[in-house]
Amino acid sequence: MTSEGWGTPPVEPISQHYIVCGGNALAHRLVLELVEHYEVPVVVLVTDRTRDHVPQIEQITGVAAVVEYPNLTEEALRAVSIDTARGLALVEGSDQDNIHAALSAQGHNPDIRIVFRMFNQRLGENIERLLRNGAALSGSATAAPAFAAAALGRPNSVEIDGRYLHIAFDDAITSDRICVVADHIDRQDLSKIRLLPEQEGDSAQFVRLAREFGDDGPVRQGGLRRAPEPEPEAGPDSEGEPERGHEPAVGPEAEPEVERAVEPDPAAEPEEPPGGIAALQALRMEPREPISWVRRLRWRVLDTMRFLTNARLRVVLLIALAAVLMAFAVLWYLNRDFGWTVYISLLDLAGAAQPDQQVDIAAGTGTGGLWQRVAQVVITICGITFAPVATAIAVEVLGSGRRGLPRNPSAGTRDHVIVVGLGNVGTRVATQLYEMGVPVVCMERDPQARGISAVRALGIPVVLGDGPFEEQLRRARLKHSRAVIALSGDDATNLEAALEARHGNPDVRVVVRLFDDDFAGHFYRTLDNAASRSVSYLAAPAFAAALMGSEVRGTLSVFRHVLLIAELTVEDGSGLIGLNRHDLEDPGGVRVIAARFARSNQLHWGFADRTRRLAPGDRIVVAATRSGLARLNTVLVEEV
Repeated sequence: MTSEGWGTPPVEPISQHYIVCGGNALAHRLVLELVEHYEVPVVVLVTDRTRDHVPQIEQITGVAAVVEYPNLTEEALRAVSIDTARGLALVEGSDQDNIHAALSAQGHNPDIRIVFRMFNQRLGENIERLLRNGAALSGSATAAPAFAAAALGRPNSVEIDGRYLHIAFDDAITSDRICVVADHIDRQDLSKIRLLPEQEGDSAQFVRLAREFGDDGPVRQGGLRRAPEPEPEAGPDSEGEPERGHEPAVGPEAEPEVERAVEPDPAAEPEEPPGGIAALQALRMEPREPISWVRRLRWRVLDTMRFLTNARLRVVLLIALAAVLMAFAVLWYLNRDFGWTVYISLLDLAGAAQPDQQVDIAAGTGTGGLWQRVAQVVITICGITFAPVATAIAVEVLGSGRRGLPRNPSAGTRDHVIVVGLGNVGTRVATQLYEMGVPVVCMERDPQARGISAVRALGIPVVLGDGPFEEQLRRARLKHSRAVIALSGDDATNLEAALEARHGNPDVRVVVRLFDDDFAGHFYRTLDNAASRSVSYLAAPAFAAALMGSEVRGTLSVFRHVLLIAELTVEDGSGLIGLNRHDLEDPGGVRVIAARFARSNQLHWGFADRTRRLAPGDRIVVAATRSGLARLNTVLVEEV
């Protein structure tokens, strides 16, 4: 049921509901999460029913009401029954507006769970201390690692107790994997991916061996011939079929069991490429991007020169520097004394050299020689050139405030990442890449964008202007870049930037921010060496879980799908008490990857005891799908 009219409260009294304030993409995804996965009543409070994603939100089955108010005031909060609500999510508006609304909501309902979006994470942490039951999250901070990692062609990671969890695909999977997180991976049809597929028990391998060899054990006739197979190691030159001729020696009754045990389902083979599996793994240390210090120094020096000087001035300086070096070489050749040559050259550059006197030349005691005098004159003249140039640079930088303006990338920019759009997400991504040591160049059409000042403070070059993407990308040195990330708020604009980038540099990696899943599917099928991510798709599960009281440590991307890493604490009265690993994983979509028990502070990775029941003070780390974590939270709420 949806409310009708401007600023009207829900048609019927409602309680124990959740309120979402906002009509943007994140609000849209969050409402879907709450309605579809948590199955809770949702009331949406918006400022304009005709803008952004509000018309789509009104069509979602399960939304109790959509209420419109021009401002997020106490009257608006009362209109959505804030006194009887269980949770409030503030996902739109400025940081100041969200802080004010959160404090007002707590005044009306002290026990309500409040989750609010904050770009300034440090300020959000301080505001959390003022709330009895609140959490500050940043959608851009949640999504930025996935975009940055996609641009570098590696999976993003989530830090848990000094280890970095990441997703590995196919050949990159090592023997120490924690669990399989996806199979049936087909790049051409992402709908076939299964997250956290049904897994076999820890004893499945032993049961398979028992079925293969039978009651008589492996020493029976034919067993010795079967033991050293295994069939997949026949090698690339072997078809694998001749070995099957030996299988009847084991007994005709065993053949069907072996086929089912060692070979995949033939019907599934056309659906997935070789491998087609993703697994969760842990690294001791998150790897930094391998960029040598020589390349970084070269990029910094050339970029600084481009910032401080224009093209003509650089030509003058380079000619003067070449002349000084040639004159220095002449002096060194004539005198064979490097120290004296450096000394006299510096005096000449400063205009303080003492020329030979005629009396010294007549007496034969001068330092003389025609070529030496010519060299000294050249150095002195070049020194006269350097002095005013250095003065001009100092006056221009310190006096005119040029340091406050964004700068274009220099001619030495190489192997960099171009970030298109300096909104909240673009600023986060550019900052994270910079901290990883990756050269970054930003593009922005709006000179008033909030991210310009943030990246300017880091010294990151910015290409400003609203001209064609082709020209802007050329100025950003697309030909020499490694990746382009399009992060504006419009899908069509991002796609245009991606296509222009691929046209200008066929080898560049393209990462695009797309909201529409169908649009993203066509994008994957059309372009190679490309990836798409959705900020709202990555952030909404974390906001929904936080609204339900779970602590989501981060999200991991499997193409367009999301895997949540959450840490749960067993408290007195919690529904987790008495549950074991089998109970937790039984609902589906949940894997217990680590546990920390109350009696020990050590985190046990891959805890194998499936019968050990949880007690107050224990903590567990789970990898879960959106629906899996929602079902787990629902069970906990019902238990409580």
